[in-house]
Amino acid sequence: MQYFIGIVPTQEYKGKVTEFRNSWKNNSISDVVEPHITLKAQGGLTADKKWLGKVKEVCLNTKPFDIKIDKTRFFGEDILYLSLSSKQLSILHYNIVSAVAPPKELIEKYFELDNFIPHMTLGKTTYGLSKQELRDMARLAEKEISPYPTINVDFVRIYQEIEPNKYVKFEDVPLGWNC
Repeated sequence: MQYFIGIVPTQEYKGKVTEFRNSWKNNSISDVVEPHITLKAQGGLTADKKWLGKVKEVCLNTKPFDIKIDKTRFFGEDILYLSLSSKQLSILHYNIVSAVAPPKELIEKYFELDNFIPHMTLGKTTYGLSKQELRDMARLAEKEISPYPTINVDFVRIYQEIEPNKYVKFEDVPLGWNC
């Protein structure tokens, strides 16, 4: 059983991104997980859940903040995502990773800390799309899912894997109760 932590866009924008992702018949990403901004990958988020209290403490000491979604970008040629900018997001990522304290190998495997690139995945070749479809998707995103919004972040969502490659909401953790 694996977990990861993400930030959910507004219901309206999440619906818009889901509809866009689903318009590509070979794109199975919506079968895996809802649209989200990756905050903390699986490394160190173990089944014993000893990390959960640490994550909640970091969140409770973090003020809500805004994230500006930006244009499409690629990880290599195989993953298309929406980029975003927020200094506070990077700080929250760093604080959560530091509190969970996964081994260095897992930090490197999941591109965390210095290698962290905040993103919302639109499609991947491993979820059924060709490299050409990803390039076409990148071009259409500008028309179909822009203008890109600013999202107010006042909670984070912990996702749990319920079967291989299927993640659902485990728990929402509010930000800012102790600020």
